[in-house]
Amino acid sequence: MPELDLPQRQTPDSLMLTGFWYRALPADRVYRNRLHKAILLEIPLVVGRDREGRAFVMRDSCPHRGMPLNGGKFDGENLECPYHGWQFDVHDGQCQAIPSLTVDQNLKIDRIYAGSYPCEEQDGFIWAYIPDPLPQGAGFSKRSEAPDAAPEIEKFAGKYKFAYLTAEMPVSVDHGIIGLMDPAHGPFVHQAWWWRTQHSIHEKCKNFEPIPNGFRMSAHTPSSNSAPYKLLRLYADAESITTTIDFVLPNIRTETIRAGKYWFSSLTTVTPISRNLCRIDVAAAWNIFRWMPFGPDLLEFVFAKFVEQDRRTMEMQAEGLKHNPHLMLIDDADRPAKWYFQLKAAHLEAKRSGGEMKHPMAGPVTLKWSS
Repeated sequence: MPELDLPQRQTPDSLMLTGFWYRALPADRVYRNRLHKAILLEIPLVVGRDREGRAFVMRDSCPHRGMPLNGGKFDGENLECPYHGWQFDVHDGQCQAIPSLTVDQNLKIDRIYAGSYPCEEQDGFIWAYIPDPLPQGAGFSKRSEAPDAAPEIEKFAGKYKFAYLTAEMPVSVDHGIIGLMDPAHGPFVHQAWWWRTQHSIHEKCKNFEPIPNGFRMSAHTPSSNSAPYKLLRLYADAESITTTIDFVLPNIRTETIRAGKYWFSSLTTVTPISRNLCRIDVAAAWNIFRWMPFGPDLLEFVFAKFVEQDRRTMEMQAEGLKHNPHLMLIDDADRPAKWYFQLKAAHLEAKRSGGEMKHPMAGPVTLKWSS
Protein backbone atom coordinates (compact mmCIF):
# COMPACT_ATOMS: atom_id res chain seq x y z
CA MET A 1 0.00 0.00 0.00
CA PRO A 2 1.42 3.45 -0.87
CA GLU A 3 2.87 5.30 2.09
CA LEU A 4 0.44 8.20 1.83
CA ASP A 5 -2.55 5.84 2.10
CA LEU A 6 -1.61 4.99 5.68
CA PRO A 7 -2.16 7.20 8.74
CA GLN A 8 1.25 8.66 9.54
CA ARG A 9 2.65 9.22 12.99
CA GLN A 10 3.39 12.88 13.42
CA THR A 11 5.75 14.35 16.00
CA PRO A 12 6.21 18.10 15.62
CA ASP A 13 9.79 19.00 16.52
CA SER A 14 8.92 22.59 17.54
CA LEU A 15 12.12 23.74 15.81
CA MET A 16 11.86 27.46 15.07
CA LEU A 17 13.19 28.62 11.70
CA THR A 18 15.64 31.52 11.46
CA GLY A 19 16.48 33.56 8.39
CA PHE A 20 12.92 34.90 8.01
CA TRP A 21 10.78 37.93 8.85
CA TYR A 22 8.48 37.67 11.88
CA ARG A 23 5.85 39.98 13.28
CA ALA A 24 7.18 41.45 16.52
CA LEU A 25 4.33 43.65 17.81
CA PRO A 26 1.27 45.50 16.50
CA ALA A 27 2.46 48.94 15.38
CA ASP A 28 -0.22 50.84 17.29
CA ARG A 29 1.05 49.38 20.57
CA VAL A 30 4.58 50.78 20.14
CA TYR A 31 4.92 54.42 21.16
CA ARG A 32 7.57 57.03 20.44
CA ASN A 33 10.41 57.37 22.99
CA ARG A 34 9.19 54.34 24.94
CA LEU A 35 10.54 50.79 25.26
CA HIS A 36 8.44 47.64 24.84
CA LYS A 37 9.39 44.03 25.55
CA ALA A 38 8.72 41.16 23.14
CA ILE A 39 9.93 37.60 22.60
CA LEU A 40 10.43 35.91 19.22
CA LEU A 41 11.87 32.42 18.83
CA GLU A 42 12.80 32.52 22.55
CA ILE A 43 14.89 35.65 21.88
CA PRO A 44 14.14 38.54 24.27
CA LEU A 45 13.67 41.79 22.35
CA VAL A 46 13.22 45.45 23.12
CA VAL A 47 11.08 47.30 20.58
CA GLY A 48 10.48 51.02 20.27
CA ARG A 49 10.43 54.16 18.15
CA ASP A 50 13.04 56.89 18.00
CA ARG A 51 12.20 60.57 18.38
CA GLU A 52 11.21 60.71 14.71
CA GLY A 53 8.85 57.76 15.07
CA ARG A 54 10.99 55.19 13.23
CA ALA A 55 10.72 51.69 14.68
CA PHE A 56 13.67 49.67 15.95
CA VAL A 57 14.18 46.16 17.34
CA MET A 58 17.14 45.21 19.55
CA ARG A 59 18.08 42.14 21.54
CA ASP A 60 17.12 42.86 25.13
CA SER A 61 20.60 42.13 26.45
CA CYS A 62 23.69 44.30 26.93
CA PRO A 63 26.77 42.63 25.35
CA HIS A 64 28.81 43.64 28.40
CA ARG A 65 27.20 41.63 31.22
CA GLY A 66 23.84 40.50 29.80
CA MET A 67 21.74 43.13 31.57
CA PRO A 68 18.27 43.61 30.02
CA LEU A 69 18.20 46.93 28.19
CA ASN A 70 14.47 47.56 28.54
CA GLY A 71 15.02 49.17 31.96
CA GLY A 72 17.61 51.65 30.70
CA LYS A 73 17.31 55.29 29.76
CA PHE A 74 16.29 56.09 26.19
CA ASP A 75 16.77 59.59 24.80
CA GLY A 76 15.05 58.94 21.46
CA GLU A 77 18.34 58.02 19.76
CA ASN A 78 20.55 55.98 22.09
CA LEU A 79 19.64 53.35 24.68
CA GLU A 80 21.62 53.28 27.93
CA CYS A 81 22.23 50.06 29.87
CA PRO A 82 20.98 50.48 33.46
CA TYR A 83 23.93 48.51 34.89
CA HIS A 84 27.07 50.38 33.70
CA GLY A 85 25.68 53.08 31.43
CA TRP A 86 26.95 51.71 28.12
CA GLN A 87 25.05 53.44 25.31
CA PHE A 88 23.96 51.95 22.00
CA ASP A 89 22.45 53.33 18.80
CA VAL A 90 18.99 51.80 18.66
CA HIS A 91 18.99 51.22 14.89
CA ASP A 92 22.28 49.42 14.32
CA GLY A 93 23.27 48.54 17.90
CA GLN A 94 26.68 50.20 17.65
CA CYS A 95 28.19 51.21 20.99
CA GLN A 96 28.32 55.00 21.44
CA ALA A 97 29.79 55.39 24.92
CA ILE A 98 31.33 53.45 27.84
CA PRO A 99 31.41 55.77 30.87
CA SER A 100 33.99 53.71 32.83
CA LEU A 101 36.74 54.29 30.25
CA THR A 102 39.43 56.82 31.14
CA VAL A 103 40.95 59.28 28.68
CA ASP A 104 44.11 57.20 28.21
CA GLN A 105 42.24 53.97 27.42
CA ASN A 106 41.80 53.42 23.69
CA LEU A 107 39.19 50.65 23.48
CA LYS A 108 37.61 50.87 20.02
CA ILE A 109 34.01 51.07 21.16
CA ASP A 110 32.74 51.45 17.59
CA ARG A 111 33.56 47.76 17.09
CA ILE A 112 31.18 46.77 19.87
CA TYR A 113 27.56 46.08 19.00
CA ALA A 114 24.45 45.18 20.95
CA GLY A 115 22.17 42.76 19.14
CA SER A 116 20.09 44.60 16.54
CA TYR A 117 17.62 43.35 13.96
CA PRO A 118 16.41 44.75 10.64
CA CYS A 119 12.82 45.91 11.09
CA GLU A 120 10.04 47.28 8.93
CA GLU A 121 6.60 48.63 9.69
CA GLN A 122 4.08 47.04 7.36
CA ASP A 123 0.31 46.65 7.40
CA GLY A 124 -0.18 47.47 11.06
CA PHE A 125 2.75 45.46 12.44
CA ILE A 126 6.43 45.95 13.21
CA TRP A 127 8.32 43.09 11.60
CA ALA A 128 11.78 41.90 12.65
CA TYR A 129 14.15 39.86 10.52
CA ILE A 130 15.68 37.08 12.63
CA PRO A 131 18.93 35.92 10.97
CA ASP A 132 20.64 32.59 11.40
CA PRO A 133 22.51 32.52 14.73
CA LEU A 134 26.22 33.24 14.87
CA PRO A 135 28.62 30.48 15.95
CA GLN A 136 28.68 29.81 19.69
CA GLY A 137 30.83 32.38 21.49
CA ALA A 138 31.01 34.79 18.55
CA GLY A 139 29.29 37.54 20.54
CA PHE A 140 27.52 40.49 18.96
CA SER A 141 28.79 42.08 15.77
CA LYS A 142 27.42 44.35 13.07
CA ARG A 143 24.05 42.94 12.10
CA SER A 144 23.22 41.14 8.88
CA GLU A 145 20.73 42.91 6.63
CA ALA A 146 17.58 41.19 5.43
CA PRO A 147 17.77 39.74 1.89
CA ASP A 148 14.24 40.89 1.05
CA ALA A 149 11.42 43.12 2.27
CA ALA A 150 8.94 42.21 4.97
CA PRO A 151 5.73 40.49 3.74
CA GLU A 152 2.87 42.73 2.69
CA ILE A 153 -0.86 42.25 2.16
CA GLU A 154 -1.77 42.30 -1.53
CA LYS A 155 -4.08 45.20 -2.31
CA PHE A 156 -6.10 45.95 -5.44
CA ALA A 157 -7.29 49.52 -4.87
CA GLY A 158 -6.15 52.71 -3.18
CA LYS A 159 -9.10 52.93 -0.78
CA TYR A 160 -9.77 50.09 1.59
CA LYS A 161 -10.57 49.17 5.17
CA PHE A 162 -7.99 47.55 7.44
CA ALA A 163 -8.13 45.57 10.69
CA TYR A 164 -6.00 43.17 12.69
CA LEU A 165 -6.47 40.68 15.50
CA THR A 166 -3.91 38.91 17.67
CA ALA A 167 -4.11 36.08 20.22
CA GLU A 168 -1.63 33.85 22.03
CA MET A 169 -2.01 30.06 21.87
CA PRO A 170 -0.33 27.67 24.35
CA VAL A 171 1.03 25.25 21.73
CA SER A 172 4.15 24.98 19.61
CA VAL A 173 4.41 26.82 16.31
CA ASP A 174 4.02 23.49 14.47
CA HIS A 175 0.64 22.80 16.04
CA GLY A 176 -0.41 26.41 15.46
CA ILE A 177 0.49 26.23 11.77
CA ILE A 178 -1.08 22.88 10.95
CA GLY A 179 -4.19 24.05 12.79
CA LEU A 180 -4.18 27.17 10.64
CA MET A 181 -4.11 25.20 7.38
CA ASP A 182 -6.44 22.39 8.50
CA PRO A 183 -9.45 22.29 6.12
CA ALA A 184 -11.56 19.79 8.08
CA HIS A 185 -12.11 21.47 11.46
CA GLY A 186 -14.42 24.26 10.24
CA PRO A 187 -17.84 22.63 10.80
CA PHE A 188 -16.81 21.60 14.32
CA VAL A 189 -14.76 24.55 15.62
CA HIS A 190 -16.43 27.37 13.68
CA GLN A 191 -20.08 26.37 14.07
CA ALA A 192 -22.57 29.23 13.95
CA TRP A 193 -25.94 29.82 12.30
CA TRP A 194 -24.38 32.65 10.28
CA TRP A 195 -21.45 30.52 9.07
CA ARG A 196 -22.05 26.78 8.83
CA THR A 197 -23.10 23.74 10.87
CA GLN A 198 -22.21 20.05 10.92
CA HIS A 199 -25.35 19.42 8.87
CA SER A 200 -23.82 21.33 5.96
CA ILE A 201 -20.79 19.04 5.60
CA HIS A 202 -20.25 17.89 2.04
CA GLU A 203 -17.42 16.61 -0.13
CA LYS A 204 -14.99 19.14 -1.57
CA CYS A 205 -12.32 18.88 -4.22
CA LYS A 206 -9.50 21.44 -4.40
CA ASN A 207 -6.45 21.81 -6.61
CA PHE A 208 -3.03 22.60 -5.11
CA GLU A 209 0.21 23.62 -6.77
CA PRO A 210 3.78 24.19 -5.57
CA ILE A 211 5.11 27.75 -5.18
CA PRO A 212 8.53 28.85 -3.88
CA ASN A 213 8.87 27.85 -0.22
CA GLY A 214 5.25 26.76 -0.06
CA PHE A 215 2.06 25.69 -1.81
CA ARG A 216 -1.14 27.24 -3.16
CA MET A 217 -4.77 26.22 -3.10
CA SER A 218 -5.50 27.34 -6.64
CA ALA A 219 -8.20 29.90 -7.39
CA HIS A 220 -11.57 28.30 -6.74
CA THR A 221 -15.20 29.11 -6.02
CA PRO A 222 -15.74 29.61 -2.27
CA SER A 223 -17.60 27.02 -0.25
CA SER A 224 -21.32 26.91 -0.96
CA ASN A 225 -22.17 26.13 2.68
CA SER A 226 -20.82 29.43 4.11
CA ALA A 227 -23.41 32.14 4.69
CA PRO A 228 -21.00 35.11 4.34
CA TYR A 229 -20.03 33.94 0.85
CA LYS A 230 -23.70 33.74 -0.11
CA LEU A 231 -24.15 37.31 1.13
CA LEU A 232 -21.08 38.42 -0.81
CA ARG A 233 -22.44 36.87 -4.00
CA LEU A 234 -25.60 38.98 -3.64
CA TYR A 235 -23.75 42.15 -2.63
CA ALA A 236 -21.06 42.05 -5.33
CA ASP A 237 -23.40 41.02 -8.15
CA ALA A 238 -20.30 39.53 -9.77
CA GLU A 239 -20.21 36.85 -12.43
CA SER A 240 -17.79 34.83 -10.32
CA ILE A 241 -16.16 34.83 -6.91
CA THR A 242 -12.76 33.20 -6.48
CA THR A 243 -10.59 32.45 -3.49
CA THR A 244 -6.84 31.75 -3.57
CA ILE A 245 -4.96 30.57 -0.49
CA ASP A 246 -1.16 30.37 -0.16
CA PHE A 247 1.11 29.03 2.55
CA VAL A 248 4.83 29.86 2.56
CA LEU A 249 7.56 29.21 5.09
CA PRO A 250 8.08 29.94 7.82
CA ASN A 251 4.52 30.71 8.96
CA ILE A 252 2.52 32.78 6.44
CA ARG A 253 -0.97 32.07 5.14
CA THR A 254 -2.45 34.54 2.67
CA GLU A 255 -6.00 34.49 1.33
CA THR A 256 -7.38 36.58 -1.51
CA ILE A 257 -11.06 36.80 -2.48
CA ARG A 258 -12.01 38.52 -5.73
CA ALA A 259 -15.58 39.36 -6.78
CA GLY A 260 -15.60 41.75 -9.71
CA LYS A 261 -14.35 45.12 -8.44
CA TYR A 262 -14.55 43.93 -4.84
CA TRP A 263 -11.73 42.18 -3.01
CA PHE A 264 -10.56 40.92 0.37
CA SER A 265 -6.95 40.08 1.30
CA SER A 266 -5.59 38.69 4.54
CA LEU A 267 -2.15 37.78 5.80
CA THR A 268 -2.07 35.49 8.82
CA THR A 269 1.05 34.42 10.70
CA VAL A 270 1.71 31.99 13.52
CA THR A 271 4.69 33.42 15.37
CA PRO A 272 6.82 31.22 17.64
CA ILE A 273 7.39 32.85 21.03
CA SER A 274 8.75 29.77 22.79
CA ARG A 275 8.66 26.03 22.16
CA ASN A 276 5.22 25.75 23.73
CA LEU A 277 3.73 29.15 23.00
CA CYS A 278 2.87 30.87 19.75
CA ARG A 279 0.83 33.86 18.67
CA ILE A 280 -1.62 34.12 15.79
CA ASP A 281 -1.79 37.52 14.07
CA VAL A 282 -4.44 38.14 11.42
CA ALA A 283 -4.38 41.33 9.36
CA ALA A 284 -6.74 42.08 6.49
CA ALA A 285 -7.52 44.77 3.93
CA TRP A 286 -10.73 44.92 1.89
CA ASN A 287 -13.17 47.05 -0.05
CA ILE A 288 -16.01 44.52 0.28
CA PHE A 289 -18.98 46.00 2.20
CA ARG A 290 -17.06 49.31 2.48
CA TRP A 291 -20.19 51.37 1.76
CA MET A 292 -22.66 48.96 3.35
CA PRO A 293 -23.90 50.07 6.81
CA PHE A 294 -22.07 48.07 9.49
CA GLY A 295 -20.23 46.14 6.76
CA PRO A 296 -16.70 46.64 8.17
CA ASP A 297 -18.01 45.93 11.67
CA LEU A 298 -19.52 42.69 10.41
CA LEU A 299 -16.23 41.53 8.90
CA GLU A 300 -14.30 42.39 12.05
CA PHE A 301 -16.88 40.49 14.13
CA VAL A 302 -16.46 37.37 11.98
CA PHE A 303 -12.67 37.69 12.20
CA ALA A 304 -12.71 38.05 15.98
CA LYS A 305 -15.08 35.11 16.38
CA PHE A 306 -12.86 32.85 14.27
CA VAL A 307 -9.67 33.76 16.12
CA GLU A 308 -11.28 33.25 19.52
CA GLN A 309 -12.68 29.86 18.49
CA ASP A 310 -9.25 28.76 17.26
CA ARG A 311 -7.61 30.04 20.46
CA ARG A 312 -10.01 28.09 22.67
CA THR A 313 -9.46 24.96 20.60
CA MET A 314 -5.68 25.28 20.94
CA GLU A 315 -6.04 25.72 24.70
CA MET A 316 -7.96 22.44 24.90
CA GLN A 317 -5.44 20.70 22.62
CA ALA A 318 -2.59 21.90 24.84
CA GLU A 319 -4.14 19.97 27.75
CA GLY A 320 -4.05 16.78 25.72
CA LEU A 321 -0.51 17.39 24.46
CA LYS A 322 0.81 17.55 28.03
CA HIS A 323 0.54 13.76 28.11
CA ASN A 324 2.72 13.29 25.00
CA PRO A 325 0.15 11.30 22.97
CA HIS A 326 0.84 9.52 19.72
CA LEU A 327 -0.29 11.70 16.81
CA MET A 328 -1.04 10.94 13.17
CA LEU A 329 -1.85 12.56 9.83
CA ILE A 330 -4.21 11.12 7.24
CA ASP A 331 -4.91 11.77 3.55
CA ASP A 332 -6.31 13.89 2.00
CA ALA A 333 -7.37 16.44 4.61
CA ASP A 334 -4.00 16.38 6.39
CA ARG A 335 -1.85 16.47 3.26
CA PRO A 336 -1.20 20.25 3.61
CA ALA A 337 0.16 19.55 7.11
CA LYS A 338 2.43 16.88 5.65
CA TRP A 339 3.67 19.34 3.04
CA TYR A 340 4.46 21.83 5.81
CA PHE A 341 6.67 19.33 7.66
CA GLN A 342 8.31 18.27 4.39
CA LEU A 343 8.95 21.90 3.39
CA LYS A 344 10.48 22.59 6.77
CA ALA A 345 12.75 19.54 6.51
CA ALA A 346 13.75 20.40 2.94
CA HIS A 347 14.58 23.98 3.94
CA LEU A 348 16.78 22.84 6.82
CA GLU A 349 18.53 20.25 4.64
CA ALA A 350 19.27 22.88 1.97
CA LYS A 351 20.79 25.14 4.62
CA ARG A 352 22.86 22.27 5.98
CA SER A 353 24.16 21.12 2.60
CA GLY A 354 24.39 24.51 0.90
CA GLY A 355 22.40 23.16 -2.04
CA GLU A 356 19.04 24.12 -3.51
CA MET A 357 15.88 23.32 -1.60
CA LYS A 358 14.07 20.26 -2.97
CA HIS A 359 10.35 20.98 -3.04
CA PRO A 360 8.21 18.09 -1.71
CA MET A 361 5.55 18.67 -4.39
CA ALA A 362 6.49 17.49 -7.87
CA GLY A 363 3.54 19.27 -9.48
CA PRO A 364 -0.17 20.07 -9.15
CA VAL A 365 -2.22 17.81 -6.85
CA THR A 366 -5.96 17.40 -6.36
CA LEU A 367 -7.20 16.66 -2.83
CA LYS A 368 -10.66 15.66 -1.61
CA TRP A 369 -12.21 15.85 1.85
CA SER A 370 -15.55 16.53 3.51
CA SER A 371 -16.19 19.67 5.55
